[in-house]
Amino acid sequence: MRAFDYIKESEKLLTPEIVQMIGKIHEHKGKQELFLEANIDELKTLLEVALIQSTGASNRIEGIYTTDKRLEELVSQKAEPRNRSEQEISGYREVLSTIHESYEYIVPRPNIILQLHRDLYSYAGSGGEYKNADNVIAETDAEGHQKARFIPIPAFQTAEAMDELCRQFLEAWNTDKIDRLLLIPMFILDFLCIHPFNDGNGRMSRLLSLLLYYKAGYIVGKYVSMEMLIEKTKETYYEALQASSTGWHENENSYEPFVKYYLGIMLKAYNEFESRVEHLKNRTLSKPERIKAMIDQKVGKITKKEIMDAHPDISKTTVERTLADLVKSEYIAKVGSGPATGYVKI
Repeated sequence: MRAFDYIKESEKLLTPEIVQMIGKIHEHKGKQELFLEANIDELKTLLEVALIQSTGASNRIEGIYTTDKRLEELVSQKAEPRNRSEQEISGYREVLSTIHESYEYIVPRPNIILQLHRDLYSYAGSGGEYKNADNVIAETDAEGHQKARFIPIPAFQTAEAMDELCRQFLEAWNTDKIDRLLLIPMFILDFLCIHPFNDGNGRMSRLLSLLLYYKAGYIVGKYVSMEMLIEKTKETYYEALQASSTGWHENENSYEPFVKYYLGIMLKAYNEFESRVEHLKNRTLSKPERIKAMIDQKVGKITKKEIMDAHPDISKTTVERTLADLVKSEYIAKVGSGPATGYVKI
C-alpha cells in the first residue's frame, strides 16, 4: 500500500526556489487583509466574476462546455440545466458555493469528500460513491492511439487508500512541522493518483484545493479564478502531474514538479488579485479611460479578453467600442485575426 509520509517527504522540497516562492506567497497573504478591508465594494464584483470563471474553466478542462450566456445564467441560478453538461456545471457551482460559504467547517475526511462528490453530481444523479471499476488515466498520441499514462489504485483498494490518505494528511495538517503551501499540493497529487471516482476526479481535485487554501488562510481564489489560471496553463499542469506521479506506487515519486506548479499558480493569482483591485479602485476615470490606461501600461500585445478579465465591471460592448475608437484614432493598431486578435500601442 502506498505510504503518505508528508512530514518526511516535505523536507525534500525545501529547495532555494521553492522556499523563495513560499516566502513571496507569505508576503502576499500578509497584504491580503489590507486589500480585503479597504476594497469591499470592488471585491464584490471580483467575487461574482470569479465564481463564473471558476465554474466554466474547471469544467472546460474536462471537456464540458456551454455558451458564455448559459454559463452566467446557470451560475447565477437564473436558469435550469438543459443537458448533461449543464447538469455537471450546475453541480460544480453548488459545491463551489458551499466551499465559499462554509469552508471553516468542512474537514477533508473520506465521508465529507464523498458528500461533496455527491453534490457535484446532484443534478446528474450519479455521485457520492467510490469507483466500482478500475480506471486508467490515458493519453492520446499524434496518431490518435491511446496509451495508459498512469494506472491508479484498483477499485477494491480505494476506500482503504482514501482513509489512509485523509488520516495522514490531517495528522500533518495539525502539526507545525510542514508549511501548508507544501502540504496542499502533495495531498492533491495523491488524491489524483488514487483517482477514487469513476468520473469527476479532476474537478474534485480543484474544489479540494480551494477548500484547503481557504482553510489555510489563502482566500485569493475567491476573487481570482485559480481554475482559469490552471486552464490557461493546462499543458504545463499535465506535465507536472505526470512528472510527479512517476514511481508513485513504489513510493519513489517526486512531489517537486507538482508543488512548484501549484505555488506558481498561487503567486499568479495573488499578482492578478492586487492588480485587479487597483484597476477597480481607479474609478475616478471613465471606463474608456481605464481601458486606455491599461493599454498604456502593457508591453507588447494586449487582447480583448485580458482587458475584460482585468475589468470585470466593464461590459464587452464598452471594451469593443473603446478599442474600435482607439484604432480609428490611430492610438493603437489591431494585429492578428480570429482568436489571435490583439492590439498594440502605436
